[in-house]
Amino acid sequence: MKHVKKIFSQEDLNAIAHAIGEAEKTTSGEIRVSIRQKRGWRERKTPLEQLAQKEFYALGMKKTNDRTGILIFLLLHDRRFHIYADEGIHAVVQEGTWENIAKEMSEHFSQQKFRDGVIHGVQSVGAVLANYFPPRPGDADELSNEVVVD
Repeated sequence: MKHVKKIFSQEDLNAIAHAIGEAEKTTSGEIRVSIRQKRGWRERKTPLEQLAQKEFYALGMKKTNDRTGILIFLLLHDRRFHIYADEGIHAVVQEGTWENIAKEMSEHFSQQKFRDGVIHGVQSVGAVLANYFPPRPGDADELSNEVVVD
């Protein structure tokens, strides 16, 4: 976690959490961000997508109404990240959408603008979700907006 704090200050993490809250005002979907320093010893050969899926389930994101959770999972040591969408989202969002957002995030990351990259990802994911899953009357924020840091 110490290395994560070198890249993301508490102010950065708060700004990302705020961006999540703002994005979720436009959708009934749920967005989370998880930042891990590195893989566990037993995970060294596990594909990144599987690690993101495991984190998705560990955070209880599968339990959202209409299966509309989406996770932006960063693995700092590997310098990689993955956007993992639940079944409800994956069923309706056009192929390549997450890859395009990931490419845009990567452009920020290549300039060492990590906070900006994650916030851009959150805002872009939120915009996509708003198109397919607009807010409903009485919609509640089902998951924490806080960034998970491990």
